[in-house]
Amino acid sequence: MASLGVNIDHIANVRQARRTVEPDPVSYALLAELGGADGITVHLREDRRHIQDRDVELLRHTVRSRLNLEMAATAEMEAIALRIKPDMVTLVPEKREEVTTEGGLNVAGQLESLKGLVGRLQDGGIGVSLFVDADAPQLEACAASGARWVELHTGTYAEASWEQQPLELARLTEGSFIARSLGLRVNAGHGLTYQNVEPVAAIEGMEELNIGHTIVARALAVGLQQAVKEMKALVQNPRRDPLFGSRHP
Repeated sequence: MASLGVNIDHIANVRQARRTVEPDPVSYALLAELGGADGITVHLREDRRHIQDRDVELLRHTVRSRLNLEMAATAEMEAIALRIKPDMVTLVPEKREEVTTEGGLNVAGQLESLKGLVGRLQDGGIGVSLFVDADAPQLEACAASGARWVELHTGTYAEASWEQQPLELARLTEGSFIARSLGLRVNAGHGLTYQNVEPVAAIEGMEELNIGHTIVARALAVGLQQAVKEMKALVQNPRRDPLFGSRHP
């Protein structure tokens, strides 16, 4: 049964649109937890486009579930993580011009530098996950880095046409199998919605799904606490289909 990590970056997006003090993502993290979130995820970007340093610091003191800090593999972010000590760091690729993360981290192409970073974070008592595509070479590099977790990038699956979605689901399923065979624990996220989440939640060995935009969008209609409650019900009790894995009603 997968758990649910709620990404609250989009709460901060609304605040930063007016560069004011509301809505405060710290307060909304509490509502997400009351709705059943098993963890809170934030991405502290280099350009601070949404989540700010004060948000991460306050969340470290107020989150009662798990705090997952998404960040680029840079010296600045390493220093912040080692000071704040989130429960987990997820290393992600980051480009200034992108609207949102566009793909998985190229672990194989920077393995030696990532080994050092992963080691220092884990020595600091922080769990480390690597956000990667479900490709065998990348997953093998993740295992070689010393990280204990991977988060499979589900964006290609989420954006696929209905004809191609089963193929992308099969790739995620195979990726989960490969990762687990390498001794890695498996999370997933990016682009998942109320309509497409169940097949991913049903993948064997899937431990946590990190979901943000669709929950915040739903919250505009029903409130964040209820939106999280509805998503958690889908994540923890996905309906299974013999051909596709599961099917949303």
